[in-house]
Amino acid sequence: MTDRSSRPLALSWWLLSVAALVFLMVVVGGITRLTESGLSITEWKPVSGALPPVTHAQWERAFELYQGTTQYQALNRSMTLGDFQFIFFWEFIHRLLGRLIGVAFALPLVWFAAKRQIPRGYGWRLVALLALGGLQGAIGWWMVESGLAGRTEVSHYRLAVHLMTALFIFAGLIWTALDLRQLARDRAARPARLRLLPAGLLIVLAIQILLGAWTAGLRAGLAASDWPLMNGRFFPEVSPNWPWNMANDPFLVQWEHRWWAWVAVAALVVLARLAKRAGDRRASIALHTAFGTQILLGIATIMTGVDLPVAVLHQAVAVLVVASATWCAHSAGRRT
Repeated sequence: MTDRSSRPLALSWWLLSVAALVFLMVVVGGITRLTESGLSITEWKPVSGALPPVTHAQWERAFELYQGTTQYQALNRSMTLGDFQFIFFWEFIHRLLGRLIGVAFALPLVWFAAKRQIPRGYGWRLVALLALGGLQGAIGWWMVESGLAGRTEVSHYRLAVHLMTALFIFAGLIWTALDLRQLARDRAARPARLRLLPAGLLIVLAIQILLGAWTAGLRAGLAASDWPLMNGRFFPEVSPNWPWNMANDPFLVQWEHRWWAWVAVAALVVLARLAKRAGDRRASIALHTAFGTQILLGIATIMTGVDLPVAVLHQAVAVLVVASATWCAHSAGRRT
């Protein structure tokens, strides 16, 4: 049951709007990574950093700070101020979107709470999502910090944590929005339960996302550009150091990401069937469409040598796969 004063449908639309911003931020994050822009801002200033450099002197100082990084000294010594402004733009937009998401979540949350329009049992969940968003900002700086000295890129482990935390928040927003829409239709509806089988299937998808983050962080997409073979081989060479190589060798990581994808597809087919069996055919169609498109984009990304527009689409559709998989798992766990 819920209070008469609560507005579950309005809350649902608000959460879906925030989820759309998270989607945009993940896409911009992908562009930031692919354009090697992530280390262009070397300071973490949550408040004053919301404004970009304006004067020439401010731009010169920002460029000077970047020139102190290992990335600049090893790879970009020929970079001009104009080149720097290009990579600065993407990292700045990525961080600005993070601030915008925080405001777009926190201010309406306070308003809905003040008006006592949050249904019983949902307040703690919304506060938890807000806290995760704040933690994500700290994780983002923790990731950037790993690449400022001693290496030319951020740690692919920290990149994976950053991406997977963003997608966990994204899934949480969608799941909660779906619960609220159900509540708007039926005031006696209870929140959906994440059942054991759908949870296991989502873990299979999470492993694929982890491998994708490692692939991006290691630039492993460039390790081979043929398909289905990799540089003319089906199996990679096995070295005595293979346990370490499984998470650190670009060739092997790309191979893992390629072939675990089919395990993920099998899991998602089962998840879609569970949603259809629960009476939600639309969720099933959405998931099949998303992962089918994603397979084609993954192959195209490899065969085009990680062409920027194709690679960005690949990351964008990955987020849609997460959205539709969350929808299917929610449908499979609905209670009345």
